[in-house]
Order: sequence, then C-alpha cells, then structure tokens
Amino acid sequence: MTWSSAPYHIGCRDKFIGWPIEIRKKNLSFMAYNSRFLILPWVKVHNLASHILGQMAIILQKDWESAYGHCIYYLETFVDTQRYLGTCYKAANWICLGNTTGRGIKEKTRRITRSIKAVWGYPLTQDFREHLCRPQR
Repeated sequence: MTWSSAPYHIGCRDKFIGWPIEIRKKNLSFMAYNSRFLILPWVKVHNLASHILGQMAIILQKDWESAYGHCIYYLETFVDTQRYLGTCYKAANWICLGNTTGRGIKEKTRRITRSIKAVWGYPLTQDFREHLCRPQR
C-alpha cells in the first residue's frame, strides 16, 4: 500500500467537498491519496482488504502528522472499473463519488486519453469539510 499527495483537480471530489478553487489549491495537502493497494492473488484471508483499509484510516493520520507536521482529514483513491468493482472500499465504508473524466492534467483537447476510474473517498472526521474549506493563514 502506498499513499501520496492528492491529485490536483477531480471534479466529483471537489463538488462533494464543496471547496472553491483558491481554497482547494491551499488545502489539498490535508488529503492523502491511496496510489497503490496490492494483495497478492494467492493470499486468501476473508475480509483482509477491507480490514487493512480500516486500519490504515487510523494509522495513516498519525503517521502523516509525524512525517509532514500536519493532519489529514480525507482519503481518496481511484478504481479502474474495467478491472475491479471497488468492493473492498465499499466494505470499508468508503464513498463512491463518481468517475474521472479519462483525461490527464495535460490534456487540453477534452479527448479521453486514459481509462475512466471510479473515485472513492473516505472522510477521517465528521467535520472534514470545515477543515478542508477553511481559508489557511
């Protein structure tokens, strides 16, 4: 499992959070992006994936603050729907927010150049919107 900074602009996520562009630019660092999640095919443990996701939601908050000196309030990931259903995220109470557009950040012609993925999010606190939409000083 790897975590990184969140992608710059994801339409369905930004709408779900409800933050203006300028605040998003400043507060994106308060989110973490699950960029890799692999359980090898021969590992057969019932509910392992959703259990790991649940534990990561607890552990990651502390580790992120220790490493980067600030809290995170929200987790997100993409699931390639041509290959996976996102079942483990659903079982771990993540929220499916919609789909990506299939365009990368550098694609200016509005052509689909990448596979369309489902966007899943997980708020780490009930008041995550207040934290993410708050102007930073």
